[in-house]
Amino acid sequence: MFMGEYQHNIDPKGRLFIPARFREGLGDSFVITKGLDGCLFAYPQPEWDALEQKLKSLPFTKGDARAFVRFFFSGAAICEADKQGRILIPGNLREFAHLEKDVVVIGVSSRVEIWAKRQWDEYNARAAESYEEIAEKIVDFDLGI
Repeated sequence: MFMGEYQHNIDPKGRLFIPARFREGLGDSFVITKGLDGCLFAYPQPEWDALEQKLKSLPFTKGDARAFVRFFFSGAAICEADKQGRILIPGNLREFAHLEKDVVVIGVSSRVEIWAKRQWDEYNARAAESYEEIAEKIVDFDLGI
């Protein structure tokens, strides 16, 4: 399980340090792709494989399903950390997530998210304002919160 928040810098070549705890969970080779809300998602290979199977089951006759699958898979890339614990994020993914220098890497249960710090701060501020409202909406999921 991934959890926590870490702040790092992405270098001019597009390399980003991934915290050791996250590298352990992600494994030697993992998948990074366009995420939702303007961030990137990183999945350990077993999680990616399970997600791929679920996405394959979507009806390809539905336009929304095709669009989502295209979006998700077209941005996907396999990453491996170097000896310093850095990954090279492809240019198209850096551009998508507006990754320039200051980056936040967060753990979200079964995946890691990579955010431009400015966007993470803005998202976090908006979410904090409605945290209690969101909690009330998901009460039916019986989370025990």
